Amino acid sequence: MRWRSYSIIFIFGVFYAVLIFNLYNIQLNKNVKAGDALSPERGNIYFTDKNGNLDSAVLNKEYDIIYAVPKETQNQNNNYAEILSPIINLSAEEIKKKLSKPNDLYELLVQKASSEQINKIKESGLKGIYINKQKLRFYPFGSLASHVLGFVSPTVDKEFSGRYGVELQYNSLLAGAPGETDGKDIILTIDKNVQAQAEEVFKKMAEKWQAESGAIIIQESSSGRILAMTGMPDFDPNNYSSFEIKNFLNPAVQSVYEFGSVVKIMTMAAGIDSGKITPETSYVDTGSVTLNGRTIQNWWKKIYGRVTMTEVIENSINTGSVFAEQKTGHQIFYNYLINFGFNNLTGIGLPGEVRGDIKNLKNGRDINYATASFGQGISMTAIELINAFSAIANNGVLMKPLILADEKSEVIRRVVSAKTVRQLTEMMVSAIDKNKAADIAGYSIAGKTGTAYIPDFKNGGYSDKVINTFVGFLPAFADSASVQKFTVLIKLDKPRGVPFASETVAPAFRELARFIINYYNIAPDKL
Repeated sequence: MRWRSYSIIFIFGVFYAVLIFNLYNIQLNKNVKAGDALSPERGNIYFTDKNGNLDSAVLNKEYDIIYAVPKETQNQNNNYAEILSPIINLSAEEIKKKLSKPNDLYELLVQKASSEQINKIKESGLKGIYINKQKLRFYPFGSLASHVLGFVSPTVDKEFSGRYGVELQYNSLLAGAPGETDGKDIILTIDKNVQAQAEEVFKKMAEKWQAESGAIIIQESSSGRILAMTGMPDFDPNNYSSFEIKNFLNPAVQSVYEFGSVVKIMTMAAGIDSGKITPETSYVDTGSVTLNGRTIQNWWKKIYGRVTMTEVIENSINTGSVFAEQKTGHQIFYNYLINFGFNNLTGIGLPGEVRGDIKNLKNGRDINYATASFGQGISMTAIELINAFSAIANNGVLMKPLILADEKSEVIRRVVSAKTVRQLTEMMVSAIDKNKAADIAGYSIAGKTGTAYIPDFKNGGYSDKVINTFVGFLPAFADSASVQKFTVLIKLDKPRGVPFASETVAPAFRELARFIINYYNIAPDKL
């Protein structure tokens, strides 16, 4: 009977040893087994094209990882740091720091290891250095729409979480619940084809003018859907650690700027809609106006004589915009800026959105209202500005900008009447037709350029650097509900040589407009 007792003790001893070993392995690999039943699969993110087809923008992909168990490396004679350093591209000091924790069971060394790194680790035979598989985020189009998408990275407790963009804004939805449900997929309004074209146009323009930064947004005017959103500097979310934090900030929603003369359209909208002026209202331009001891001049100090409000837009006359604001009245002008959304968040579903700044109008000084009438002294985000122009394109109705494809269009409010919209559109189309920088034969294009000097925050006043902007929509006079209008904003920061917007962003708009016409098969709307 004694042998039977020994046998039972032996069998239970083996089972106990196996159990202890398995528990150790579970503890050891808890941070690297993404396919574990308790680790939910993160939802994918998709682009949507014009036909409703989906393109994978973000998905999960299995990668080789290299990690260490410092507890197992403590009493080894090998010089781990010197051996590992050239393989995993970490300094010997960093490796020593990672391996210096005697009770640590997990230290990640390489998150996306190459086949060459894997082979060298195998050849090294180092105890306590392991290779495993882990599902990580993969961005198949690289830097395409990187500001919109964001990325995923480990937190201090080694869990993974969204950073910037949609990955952050909808992190809970994408991540799911551990041990319960996988994350949900998200479908964006971004059209990969439109986005790719916008990025190509922007890159070519920025390189030509050696610009420092900028942005392009393309929006469906009536629905508020964002079809493209790009900016510079950007980044590759597959290799986010190689980029500076400034690259992760979305210039379309997280930065404010003084946009210059594009705001003249809002000034005219306020005056015309309130009945204070008409497109035919005229005044005599003397080339300058002095208010509160400061003198405002036209570009190149030009003097135009008697001109109408339409000619003010055609020639982008600063003093004409000041005249229109004065005829309208400060409070009415201010109220229309608010109604266009210049002091509010748009509510676009992206993180870190900031609001425009028009607080300097609160003091009621004439000079501040005068400069605001042509877009200096007040600031806004690119998403605020394009949304305001889309309201004009959308028969005077302001919409919430959308980034999620399944989100229903939402009316914010009516800003101006349909009659005012028609008059504003005619003024903008006339300006494009006469200046030719953005016109396209057979199509009515409504738009406005702006060239604004950048404030000098160190010395006060303004620097000699500029921001060029073009905002426009097409086809300008499409009245049928079956014909969609598209609003495009192009912004270029600090182009070389301080050129006019008509030289930089207007030709880029024309190129994008031609692509939109062909892609959406838009028929000509004028002879």
